[in-house]
Amino acid sequence: MTFPFLSDEWMDAAKGIRAKYQGQAPKITAVIRINQVITDVPFGDGTVKSYMDTSSGEMEVELGELENPDAVVTTDWATARQIFGLNDQAAAMQAFMGGKIKVAGDMMKMMAMQTAIPQSDITAKVADEIKAITE
Repeated sequence: MTFPFLSDEWMDAAKGIRAKYQGQAPKITAVIRINQVITDVPFGDGTVKSYMDTSSGEMEVELGELENPDAVVTTDWATARQIFGLNDQAAAMQAFMGGKIKVAGDMMKMMAMQTAIPQSDITAKVADEIKAITE
């Protein structure tokens, strides 16, 4: 079953996937706290605020905002869907170079997110399963 990226249903399903594999992937050793402002969302009021936090050693992705984040990333829904929902890293580079991603705060922390997550069979499974639920 698929859900619109960042909808409540998608968030619940993505959390379930991450919970299923919790503790099986290598720990994330870099502490990175990033708020995201996603615009042009095709549901709700058109904007979604979410965050990514690796403070626990796991990737936490939740709706809402962190106090004192390292950076705030603003992009449109279609771009965020390609990058975070469909795990398209080429889209991330194109969007950044094309000015579709705005960053306020510590740019180095935001860029560190790309390499902070250790790659393993488990992280690949998580990414594949999240991609499979993303509409």
